[in-house]
Amino acid sequence: MTEQKKPSVLVLASTYPRWESDPEPGFVHQLCSRLTDRFTVIALVPDAPGADPSGLLDGVHVVRYRYAPRRLQTLVNNGGIVANVQRHRWKWLLLPGFVLGQWLAARRILRRQRIDVVHAHWLVPQGLIASWLHRPYLVTSHGGDLFGLRHRLFAALKRKVAGSAAAMTVVSRAMRDEATAQGILAPTVSVVPMGVDLRDRFTPGSAPRSRDELLFVGRLVAKKGLRFLLQAMPLIAARRPSVRLTIVGFGPEEPALRKQADELGLADHVVFEGAAPQNRLPALYRRASLFVAPFVRDSSGDQEGLPVALMEAVGCGCPVVAGEVQGLADLLGELTPEVCVDPTDPAALAGAVLANLEHPEQAQARAGVIRASAIASIDWEAVAARYGDLLMHCLSSARKA
Repeated sequence: MTEQKKPSVLVLASTYPRWESDPEPGFVHQLCSRLTDRFTVIALVPDAPGADPSGLLDGVHVVRYRYAPRRLQTLVNNGGIVANVQRHRWKWLLLPGFVLGQWLAARRILRRQRIDVVHAHWLVPQGLIASWLHRPYLVTSHGGDLFGLRHRLFAALKRKVAGSAAAMTVVSRAMRDEATAQGILAPTVSVVPMGVDLRDRFTPGSAPRSRDELLFVGRLVAKKGLRFLLQAMPLIAARRPSVRLTIVGFGPEEPALRKQADELGLADHVVFEGAAPQNRLPALYRRASLFVAPFVRDSSGDQEGLPVALMEAVGCGCPVVAGEVQGLADLLGELTPEVCVDPTDPAALAGAVLANLEHPEQAQARAGVIRASAIASIDWEAVAARYGDLLMHCLSSARKA
């Protein structure tokens, strides 16, 4: 299909790679790049210090908009909007410019070229902006926007956004149930996760796994539950003196987590690796004995939807232990009770980790079952096809109206 004949989609997002190999989550761009065979894709995303200029990236027309003096454009990265405004209250002052800037930039794009449909990632603020653009739109909730932002004003805005959308997606069945409970209803609500490249990148390796090596990958924010894993580490180390936890990621909780690790005397057992580029992650997942994802619901009500790092670990055949948050059953299937544990109970979390380390053959067998059952739902090709179909549905529904 030629570029002129393709329908055009304007993607609104906040989290987006700032440069090639940016360690910030790249799932929105991964989806955009896989839609370019069916659509002309324009991604409107916030500028950030050090970000590449606007331009073509993997077939996606990336447009970056300014919302503050460049050195102050720190609302989105290093933990995400919700975590940043909770930790640094002054960053609430950036929100009006963030929303207004994206809306004005979207208006400029609509004046200059044909836009057939809009895909808004996150109910607020991108979904709200999409509702002002007089185009049919698909809105995708990733978790934090649904489980968090509980104030009555945000709740009303989320209901408005969903009610005005042509369709809505959530990344887990538990999120669909939560949206229904909150009255956040769209004409069509589909469960479609983000995807993982299970064909070329996140695949099992042939080398044996390391012994007693634990791995965490993700943003260092409260809902990831890392403080509870650190609490359990002395119990784990008492039984497995050679155990080592590698923490890959960055975020606002890092100073507190480093202090906690020092106070617990974990210098020989915990390593903070910092950010890692996407191309380095598969080797980490293939090497680790166990991927530990001690997810919790934080004090604001925010929790994970269906986290990409956990899907990547599953794709690489890595055994996993995870927190008991809603939504993970979509990925873990019938083995959810064997994999999930209450991470706020240090003894329970330590016991689950030790069971995997002491019985690696059983742990690897479970990992194989989980990967086999997850392929159909999280492989990027299948996921992108579903999103493409939903965008075409939004477009055709608008034409019939």
